[in-house]
Amino acid sequence: MNKMESHRCSSLFLLLFLSILFVGAFASGHIFESTILQVQKACPVNFEVANYTIITGKCKGPKYTANICCSALAEFACPYAKYLNDLTNNCASTMFTYINLYGKYPPGPKAN
Repeated sequence: MNKMESHRCSSLFLLLFLSILFVGAFASGHIFESTILQVQKACPVNFEVANYTIITGKCKGPKYTANICCSALAEFACPYAKYLNDLTNNCASTMFTYINLYGKYPPGPKAN
């Protein structure tokens, strides 16, 4: 086998290997797990005008107490649970954007 045939053979092997990986991933759905990143519907709740004092009045720094902050978040968010749990809309990300905007929270409190 000369150098050119060897190169073609290894290229075909690589192509076959990648094809098998792609088909396996496609069949198991791993490639399409990012479908959540598709365009989401607008949130039917107007979080821009919501009253965030339930959270901002209780969850204060510099020491963000988990039980106080979590209960304040639950008190605020539970009435909207139907919309926040619907992954076809952008309610959860919109709500957290406004919580961060109005509460001026550092990145850590809700990330943990």
